[in-house]
Amino acid sequence: MKLDTKKTVQIGFAFLSISAFWQMYNSVIPLVLTNTFHMNETLSGVIMAMDNILALFLLPMFGGISDRCKSKMGRRKPFILFGTIAAVILMLMLPLVDNSYYANPSRTKLVLFVGILGCLLVAMGTYRSPAVALMPDVTPKPLRSKANAIINLMGAVGGILYLVITSVLYSSSRTEGEEHVDYFPLFLIVAGIMLVSLLIVMITVNEVKLHREMEAYEAQHPEENLVEVDDSGNEELPGDVKKSLAFLLISISLWFMAYNAVDTWFTTYANAKWGMSLGSATTCLTVGVAGAIVAYIPIGNIAGKIGRKKCIMIGLGFLLAAFVCCIALVGDTFHPILYVVFILVGIGWASISVNSLPMVVEMCKGSDVGKFTGYYYTFSMAAQVATPIISGWLMNRFSYDTLFPYAVIFVILAVITMQFVKHGDNKVEVKKGLEAFDIDD
Repeated sequence: MKLDTKKTVQIGFAFLSISAFWQMYNSVIPLVLTNTFHMNETLSGVIMAMDNILALFLLPMFGGISDRCKSKMGRRKPFILFGTIAAVILMLMLPLVDNSYYANPSRTKLVLFVGILGCLLVAMGTYRSPAVALMPDVTPKPLRSKANAIINLMGAVGGILYLVITSVLYSSSRTEGEEHVDYFPLFLIVAGIMLVSLLIVMITVNEVKLHREMEAYEAQHPEENLVEVDDSGNEELPGDVKKSLAFLLISISLWFMAYNAVDTWFTTYANAKWGMSLGSATTCLTVGVAGAIVAYIPIGNIAGKIGRKKCIMIGLGFLLAAFVCCIALVGDTFHPILYVVFILVGIGWASISVNSLPMVVEMCKGSDVGKFTGYYYTFSMAAQVATPIISGWLMNRFSYDTLFPYAVIFVILAVITMQFVKHGDNKVEVKKGLEAFDIDD
């Protein structure tokens, strides 16, 4: 059994475009809200939280709707097509309103900007779950961790593309002394990346054909299907599988509570504790991302040999060790060994993220992949909404020193809940003899 790497990369362009967009959104929109519209941090923070709040409802809803889609293009491609086009049109309007408001401020333009922003978030929410569900739709269950590693890598490429473009267009030498920055060129380039990615997916990925092949594979391997048929002919998950799914989703929330608390507050923490600048503190996070990028593909291969759950447990072990080291190393000055610690964080997070979604969709039948993808995002997004607020309150109420113990507690809780996950694991059989020399295309 071989993974079609070329086809997986082509599918991954959908995730590449999504990642490029969110990198831009998360870095530019707060600047526009505070610098152009002069909102305070609290109000701009509420607006920036809208995407996670909307995601709680939109992602499972449109994941389930796409499961029932009967389009000639397939179940997922119509959402990817129309969602991307709508998002591109709306996002290009934002810098135009921003520039117009700077030239001639008015309350109407402020309301218009926020309204467009809300519509844009809805447009992105309509196709994120369908885009992510496309990979497990057309990939055999034993190969999904390896495929998800490629999808994650494509997402990282999208983020890197954005960072390179931004560093060239908006370097300090170009923006220094300017009262207002025109972001339209950046939005235009990212829109171009999204449209090119869309064309690649629409032209190269024959979803209908690939889905038929997947259905034929599932028919030949009924032992991989955990769904049972009751006396009335209705399909449902057995009780023990439901229990595993529930504990897995709880685990996903717990490790997002830990990781995103550190990801959100580390730059603030580093500035308060060590007086580090934003750029210097961000270097630690960048090192962690680099560690994850390097680890994605090897982890996908390892998961095929030792199983997804073991990979996740190893990843949680890396996170736990890294956060404990941070507690031990915390002092009045920054310790360079933290760069190594954050590489461990990146590798640990890659081990978790590559395998968690495949474990969730492993427990459903093919026609419910979108809905189960939505479940994954509901629990992960709920954690991302809650954890900055809870960890921020603790730091404000007690001390910044609560950040890493907070993360350690939630990693430990995730380790405990994962012990009750007994389904969703799968691994490719180890090749023997001459087959061991057979490599993927």
